[in-house]
Amino acid sequence: MNIGILKEIKDKEFRVSMTPAGVEMLVHHGHQVMVEKDAGAGSGFTDEDYANSGATVIADAAAIWTKSEMVMKVKEPLESEYKYLRPGLLLFTYLHLAAVEPLTKEMMAKGVTGVAYETVELPNHALPLLIPMSEVAGRMSVQIAAFYLQRANGGRGKLLGGVPGVRPADVVIIGGGIVGTNAAKIALGMGAHVTVIDVNTERLRYLDDVLHGSLTTVSSTRRAIADSVAYADVVIGAVLIKGARAPHLVTREMVSAMKPGSVIVDVDVDQGGCVETSHPTSHTHPTYFVDGVLHYAVANMPGAVPRTSTYALANATLPYALQLADKGFVKAVKDNPALAKGVNTYKGEVTYPAVAEIFNLDYRPIESLLD
Repeated sequence: MNIGILKEIKDKEFRVSMTPAGVEMLVHHGHQVMVEKDAGAGSGFTDEDYANSGATVIADAAAIWTKSEMVMKVKEPLESEYKYLRPGLLLFTYLHLAAVEPLTKEMMAKGVTGVAYETVELPNHALPLLIPMSEVAGRMSVQIAAFYLQRANGGRGKLLGGVPGVRPADVVIIGGGIVGTNAAKIALGMGAHVTVIDVNTERLRYLDDVLHGSLTTVSSTRRAIADSVAYADVVIGAVLIKGARAPHLVTREMVSAMKPGSVIVDVDVDQGGCVETSHPTSHTHPTYFVDGVLHYAVANMPGAVPRTSTYALANATLPYALQLADKGFVKAVKDNPALAKGVNTYKGEVTYPAVAEIFNLDYRPIESLLD
């Protein structure tokens, strides 16, 4: 199979979809890999690294889009890349289609086979290609919150962990999944008081057992969220509805009740965000204020630590990329139900129910289209 590795064009997105070691494995399996010039520079990989791994380095992104049977990316295609979409193209990347209606309809119109990292799902409901970036984003969210809590950066002027005799910051985490758990680990390690809110009591019981420090777990209700957000110095949005838009659990009214200089880090903004006042920002312009509350809502947070993120992502995606390339799309998804769940568009149809529902589109199970 001809496989293309592109340079990301999203603002300050320094990750790349495959490491030189991963490229070497793809080549070893008999595939041709084209890598766009400087695609790995932000992650510390040179063109020579890729060439030595057996890739052909090409300066022209359009040529890679045109010649590739499978294109691997990190982030969803931006509008300037829509012209490269075409029938039969296999696109393997984070898509987050439930938050991007124009891209969804463009992929349908062009007949693109879209396999989304974030909806590949194992029988135990784990999301193996989303987990690594959720771990990164969860840990980053606390670093970011600590930075913006500083008065010079727009915050209340509180040290996250306090000092003896002075109360630490209150960090409220909405969601106890991978993002929330990793955020809680770091916040507790820095000495903050942490409240984790989740609808799953068993998950809260698990977190209470495994996390140590000043931790409070709260079952999610509208009142519990409102009360917790009102006293929070930091709110971290960590809600995930697989393949769908995140619900607005923190309302504008709740934000207005927060203390001036408090910080919101809405990690799930790439799925619409769980805070009503959130909208996607960029690494160049990461923050804005609503009612005196600082909002950080960068949709590609792990792109700021690309060396770590690229290795973590490629470790997870390479086995699935090899299945797609070795077997071809149809046999790969027939043989692997987890990979089949990753298919969001195929032959002009939406094949992921949550995406179809949010945009009121017809849903076609992928199994009904393969035969």
